[in-house]
Amino acid sequence: MTPSQTTPTTSATPRALRALKEFFRLEAAGGIMLIAAAILAMIAANSPLVSAYEAFRQMPVQVRVGELEIHKPLLLWINDGLMAVFFLLVALEIKRESLSGQLASRSQLVLPMICAAAGVAVPALLFIAFNHGDAEAMRGWAVPTATDIAFALGVLALLGSRVPTGMKLLLSTIAVVDDLIAILIIALFYSHGLSMAALAWAFVAIAGMWLLNRRGVRRLAPYLLLGVVLWVCVLKSGVHATLAGVVTGLMIPHIDRARLDDSGSPLESLEHALHPWVAYAILPVFAFANAGLVLHGMSLGDMLTPLPVGVLVGLVVGKPIGIVGAALLLRALGWARFPDGMDLRAMLGLGLMCGIGFTMSLFIASLAYRDPLQYEEAVLGVLLASIVSAVIGYTWLRACLPARARAD
Repeated sequence: MTPSQTTPTTSATPRALRALKEFFRLEAAGGIMLIAAAILAMIAANSPLVSAYEAFRQMPVQVRVGELEIHKPLLLWINDGLMAVFFLLVALEIKRESLSGQLASRSQLVLPMICAAAGVAVPALLFIAFNHGDAEAMRGWAVPTATDIAFALGVLALLGSRVPTGMKLLLSTIAVVDDLIAILIIALFYSHGLSMAALAWAFVAIAGMWLLNRRGVRRLAPYLLLGVVLWVCVLKSGVHATLAGVVTGLMIPHIDRARLDDSGSPLESLEHALHPWVAYAILPVFAFANAGLVLHGMSLGDMLTPLPVGVLVGLVVGKPIGIVGAALLLRALGWARFPDGMDLRAMLGLGLMCGIGFTMSLFIASLAYRDPLQYEEAVLGVLLASIVSAVIGYTWLRACLPARARAD
């Protein structure tokens, strides 16, 4: 997830600052709900409620229109359907940031882009180092590469006014690049059994949205209708259905705030409408459905197998090494500087917070592993890494960030 308005703090307009504060409020509150949903899932999976919990996850849901039929358990409707809405929001944010936000300026882009790329590469390499001898485990090499911005901002919210705005902005902007890399990884490595006929119809739907955009159509309804058609086609094609949300988001027209007329920007309107639903409903539901790890019968030895250890080390160690190392290199070369209010200790704390990989890491694990045991091991690694990163990151930042009379 990414900031709603991320112009530099030195030149931000009052409207942009209000939108920025609203974004951080939504994400922080959503992160707390995400944590609560994960805790509830763990309670349900390790209590007499486990049967009801599994029945909820495996509840069959069928939709049929003529010859078209989609029949999946509720868990896959959540992962393929609701998460497509999440990816729609991600794509809207990426497009806006690229056209009129933090990613529109080369000087603002260097630090988060290089840090995000290093924060993906180093965890992946560490995971590979632990699992290179197991071809099946290697399918999850991308699990420890993601950062959960809602979870991270939820933890940062506990530090109150100690956290400088520059840290929140950098964390959020790294996350948007991180999300973009995750989208590319899913498209390239987690698609299978392609249906050329379904892909052809998907391209027809994309062409329809492109024509609407070219003709200057600003009404959202035609784009969203074609987006539903695209989702069905992509679902049937073998490409992961969430990518339909990405394409739809990129096709929604956006008008820079400086050139807005009375009709406003369709992209920003949809983004602002979706954000509360994603933060307060979709992501908590996803967490509840996917974080229910059964601990009964699990031993210390299970936690020390290469797969969960690779995920744990990748997130807890790899993320800060990649991000902080890249930031130090860029500063030494004179290509970028740390944001206002941040020194090396604060940058290390930010790197630790980026080790919270909850939502996207769980999602990639669900794509990578069909073996229930391997999936559970990956979930175990993600949960442990997120808890460890949150606790160490919070403790470190509380010690090194000065108390402030008010937020920056």
